[in-house]
Amino acid sequence: MADEFLGTGWQYPVTSDHRGDVELSNAEGDIQEAIRIILGTAKGERIMRPEFGCDIHDHVYSAASPATLNLIESSVREALVRWEPRIDIVDVDARTATDDPNRILIEIEYHVRSTNSLSNMVYPFHITEGDG
Repeated sequence: MADEFLGTGWQYPVTSDHRGDVELSNAEGDIQEAIRIILGTAKGERIMRPEFGCDIHDHVYSAASPATLNLIESSVREALVRWEPRIDIVDVDARTATDDPNRILIEIEYHVRSTNSLSNMVYPFHITEGDG
């Protein structure tokens, strides 16, 4: 069965059900949670796995320029290729939100390898432009 390959894991953020057991997420929900964990973790943040995570955090104080957006797209693509083996990246597009120039919307389009289904998600990332 294809969904077995997609896996089951603790729901993120970790919550409990009505019995006090840890809530689990399955299949494609688990993949989206894994993507959020990868992108939300700065490299070096995990002591026992310092290479885990994504370099987007290096751009927290960068201007939201086209060059910065390109670097963010590359960082996301590289991190997901390395850390999420259940997907193939189709496209990554970073753009500023129309209502908040300090919020970067990172749209990720990917195929789930075992089912060949196309999925996408938007990951919000906040920057604080320096005063120069």
